Amino acid sequence: MKKLFPYVIALSALSVSASAALYSVVGLSKLFAGAKIQVMIMAGSLEFAKLVIASVLYQYWEKTNTFIKAYLMIALIILITITSGGIYGYLSGAYQETSNQSEFLEKEVAIIDSKRVRFEEQRSDYQTSIKTWTEALANPTQIQYVDKESGQLVTTTSSRQRRTLESELKEAKINLSAVTDSISVLDMKILDMELNNEAARELGPLKYMAKLFDKSMDEIINWFMVMIIFVFDPLAIILVVIANQAFTPTTTTPTRKEKSFAVYGEDENPVAPSPVNNKIGYDKVMNDIAADDNLSIRQKMNLWNHKNKNN
Repeated sequence: MKKLFPYVIALSALSVSASAALYSVVGLSKLFAGAKIQVMIMAGSLEFAKLVIASVLYQYWEKTNTFIKAYLMIALIILITITSGGIYGYLSGAYQETSNQSEFLEKEVAIIDSKRVRFEEQRSDYQTSIKTWTEALANPTQIQYVDKESGQLVTTTSSRQRRTLESELKEAKINLSAVTDSISVLDMKILDMELNNEAARELGPLKYMAKLFDKSMDEIINWFMVMIIFVFDPLAIILVVIANQAFTPTTTTPTRKEKSFAVYGEDENPVAPSPVNNKIGYDKVMNDIAADDNLSIRQKMNLWNHKNKNN
């Protein structure tokens, strides 16, 4: 797992850098829509150069002179700022598109709702007229109603007036039914638009946060995008530097090997050299033991006794 970890870091750095570069290039191309292809090529080459600069500064920091290091540091900071601006443009454009869709649907709903209000007023007028005319025609001998123009109470026994009121009552009932149907159709249309309003659903969390913090939705999304761009590209650069560090071989100073000396004679059964099969070799070993100043007299006696037993 330890061997694979540098590759995990490199993959993470590559994914964050690639996504940041993509959003930045697309965002900058939207800002300069008149030369979209040219801007995308320029921004893409600058994104690649930015990663190379970060690696060069880490790998060759000691070998690079001060002027070049200063220029590369300034260039790196400017490129990070450009990338962050491109990401901000991309995110703000996406938000603006969703916000415009939501506002368009809200205006459309408002127009339909205003039509519904007018139908509601008409329905109220028809209901009032039907009630008045029904009460006026309730008496079979005479008709009593309030004139709409003068506002005066009119009492008459005219059969012609009765037929006129009956005709108007019938027409009012028909119109009331039509207006009621129109209101139902508009209610269903408004409900369908609100249910299928994906833009409103996407902006739902932002609306909730705006209400929670008592801020406008534009302010909330602006702070949110600022937090993203301050984390996005700087994190990509840091991961690139860490990936370079992970793949750079570490040089360790070799430790000095100390010579170990075997001490014989301290144990009950000391480990002796291999038996000597000839007299010359035996005498040489015994002389070496006698001449060794590092051995005590007791150790020399133990080794001599051991040699004598083996020979």
